[in-house]
This record gives sequence, C-alpha cells and structure tokens, in this order.
Amino acid sequence: MLAPLERYPPYYGAWVHRGVPVSDSTNAVIEIGSTGIRMLVANVTGGGKYEILERAGKPVALGRDVFTTGIVSRESTRVCIAVLRGFRELLRAYGVEPAETRVVATSALREAENRDAYVDRVAMRTGFRVDVIEAIEESHYMYLAVQRALGGDARYFARMNSIILEVGGGSTELMLLRRGRIVAAHSLRLGTVRIDEQSRAAMGSSGYLMRFLADNVRTACDGLEEDLPLAGVRSFIVIGTDARFAARVAGTEARSDYRIITREAFLALVDRFKGLSIDGIVSEYRIPYAEAEALVPGLVILALFLARTGAEELIVPFVSLRDGILIGMSGGAGGEVEAELHKQVIASVLGLGRRYHFDEQHASGVVEHALFLFDRLRETHGMGTRERLLLEAAGYLHDIGNFVRTSGHQKHSEYIVLNSEIFGLQRDQLRIVANLVRYHRKAGPSQSHPNYMSLSREDRAAVLKLSAILRVADALDRGHTQRLKLVDLEMKEDHLVLQTDCQGDLSLERLSLGEKSDMFEDVFGLKVVIL
Repeated sequence: MLAPLERYPPYYGAWVHRGVPVSDSTNAVIEIGSTGIRMLVANVTGGGKYEILERAGKPVALGRDVFTTGIVSRESTRVCIAVLRGFRELLRAYGVEPAETRVVATSALREAENRDAYVDRVAMRTGFRVDVIEAIEESHYMYLAVQRALGGDARYFARMNSIILEVGGGSTELMLLRRGRIVAAHSLRLGTVRIDEQSRAAMGSSGYLMRFLADNVRTACDGLEEDLPLAGVRSFIVIGTDARFAARVAGTEARSDYRIITREAFLALVDRFKGLSIDGIVSEYRIPYAEAEALVPGLVILALFLARTGAEELIVPFVSLRDGILIGMSGGAGGEVEAELHKQVIASVLGLGRRYHFDEQHASGVVEHALFLFDRLRETHGMGTRERLLLEAAGYLHDIGNFVRTSGHQKHSEYIVLNSEIFGLQRDQLRIVANLVRYHRKAGPSQSHPNYMSLSREDRAAVLKLSAILRVADALDRGHTQRLKLVDLEMKEDHLVLQTDCQGDLSLERLSLGEKSDMFEDVFGLKVVIL
C-alpha cells in the first residue's frame, strides 16, 4: 500500500485552498525525476500571471535503478504508475485531464535503456504522455524560473559574471553568464543519487566520498575555465531541494521569491552536516529519509563549486524546473522575457563560435545579410520566428569547422554543432542548425545524408529554404571584408535583384553568387542578381 501523496505549500506565489478553481485556465506540470515524481497545479489568470494551487510529490527510486542497472525496474515502474494514478485523480478535482497535463522526465529516464517501454506503459495505464526532455531544455526552463524569481533584481545580477547551478539526483545542470549573457550551458554526470551508488559500489567510507566529490568537481571546474574564469564569478545562483533546505536553515530573506546565504554561513552549515548521520538529520530537521540521504552530497557539491568562485553569497530562488515549464505554458515567457531569451541563445552561439576561434566579423556580416533576406522574403518562404533564430545561429557558426581543417570545413562545422550544447536550442533544433552549416557550401541535401533524412518532412523543407538563403548571404562576403550592405531588393518575375551600398567593383561577389545561388534558384525559382 502506497503512503499518501506528500502535499506541501508553494515556494512562492499565493496559496489557494484545494477545490475546483474559477479561472481562465488551470495548468498542471508533472516532473518524473531521479528521486521522485512531483506535480505543480496553477491557476493562470491571464497575461502570463498565475497562482500556485497545489504542489504534491512522492519519492520514487528511479535513479537508483538506472544508475546501477541501466533500466527502470518492474517494481519502480509499478510504483510510478500508482503515483501517477493518484495525481490523475487529484487533477480531475481541478478539471484537468491527463491529455492536458505536461509530463516531463529528466536524467534518469534519459539514460534508461528501457525508457521507450516505460513511456508506453505509463501512457497505457494512466493516460499521461511522458516527454523525456534533453538537458539543454532543462537549462532553458531553469533560466525562465530563475528570472521570474529574481524579478527586477535580475538586472543587478546581470552586471557581474554569474553561475546558475542545480544539483539533481542524476546530473548537475549549470549555466555560465558573462555580465548577464550566457556563454555556456553544461550538463555534468554529477548527481547525488549517482554519486551515492558509485560510492556504495566501491564500498567507500565518508572520507572516500569527500575525495571522490572533490576530484570530480575539480575536473569539471577545470573544463569550465575555458568558457569563463570561475575566480571572476561574483553571483552564485543555486536552485534545487538541497539549496532550498540550506536557505531555510541559514539564509536571510531578500524577497519573497528567493533567499541569500553568506558564503561563511553556508560553508559552516556544510561542515556541520558532514558530522551528522542520516538518522540524525532526519530526527533533527524532520525531513524524509530519502531527502536526508542526498542532502550532504548535494551541499558538498555546491560548496566545492562555490570554493572555485569569487562569490561571497549564494542566491537561492525558491523555484524548480516545474515552475519554468509552467511559465512557458502560461505565456509568461512572452514579450520582454522572449526578447531576453533570444539574446541568451545568441550569446551561447557566440560563446561556441569563440571557443573555435571563428571569424566573428565575417560571421556577423553573413548574419546581417541572411536576416535581411529572410525578413524581406517572408511572403515567399512562409517561415516564422523559430526558423529565423535557427538561420541566425547557423550564420554565426557556418565556418567554425575551419578550426579542424579548412578543406571540407562544412562537414566539420556540422559535427561540432551536432555534438555541442547551445542554450535554448533543443536537440531537433540543433540538428537543423547542423544541416544548415553543412549545406552552406558545396553539395546540397541528399537522401544519402543521415542527419538530413532524420528530420521531419517539414524540417527538411525548412533546411532547403534556409540553406539557400545562407548560401546567398555567405556569397555576398566572399572576401571576408564586409565591404557591402544590402539596402533593398526587388522581385522581377524570375529574378531577385539585390541592391547594395557598394560603389566599387562587384565582380568578386557576382562570381561568388554565380557559384552559390544555384540552390536559391532551385528552391525559390528566382535567379539572384546584385547591383
């Protein structure tokens, strides 16, 4: 017999007593994590604003299964289905059906060999459709939640170098920001459940665990130094169960949505907890055993990262991944926040380009040409803001393969993009960008190219159109001199006439267009002419 669901008040926002809400809409998010299944229900009142109606959760040991055996066990699957059925009944009191609920799974299911079978069984037995999200998508929602919690204070933190960090059961998600702009987002295989299982397998003592953590965090930090010198980080923002616990015990309230812990107070707290047994933590702080078990490793990981930075305090927003997803669902990511997210995506793109020493001036010139063509030809290509962003990213990254080798650099560019993480871009979007950089020169798409054929029919059509535009944009800066700008264009039956501000000889650009505009003519039926 399963224990009752854990019901607890919201981290922020108004508490509303249970009952069917009267509102514009009621949304629900369920997260299947490494240590448990948690749900958030909110009343969306319009304009992206919402009130938390309910949060509930139940521990489930998915991580222990997957990180030791590679699969979700039958027993854990049975428990998950029972928990989700309980959530289903609770949601019906709010008028929310399983088909209307966003259900996401994170690191444990990402790594489970039998995840497809698990997802199918859950759908058949509960009606919930589980979406196993990528780590970079987690970072996207984490950023949304942090921005909401910090509110106007986010501008203050944007003035300095920052790290946003979440230690989970299976992984540690982090973002590095240089003066408010994301330069890198990483998912590290460093989680409290994973570490505990590895330590047990090695029959390690407490001292062994501390050395193990120190070695792993040091290695991770050494890799991060290339993206951003950690000693220059002044803003240390952490989310997650362990961080929220520490903030309640040792923090001071800054706003209702976040707390601050001084560096000294946090390190003292960590030292104290190192000397406590799990039973002692449960007895003194009245927290569930499963949470207490992961508490010390989680706090130690945070302390080790903190030690590599110059931050004098920890900022702990009282939010979670579920809050970020809800913000996206409710339209809270619109307007100003959407514009900010676009800036962060491009900042991450530029960070990747700089890591591979790209020609930033040439890339910026190609992007300017490409977006000019995209915007002025909207009625011709019929694409929207999603495709525009992917074209912009590809414009910046089309030549990064030169870092490997100039000859055939388009294929090297494709490989680098496919095996990188760009904040805000999901795996299917990265595949599109990888295809665009592959086809900015030489041969076009072919049915023999697996990366291209793995796309949906609609995305393959977008790749054809965007690649055609990118080729023309690249041809206009053949000499990498940025000597011309597009000022106007005109469509004449089967010709597209481009007008530039250049008063000099355009022979090189005309020659380049003759070589690279063939795809544009094939896709749009227009021969490109430059004046």
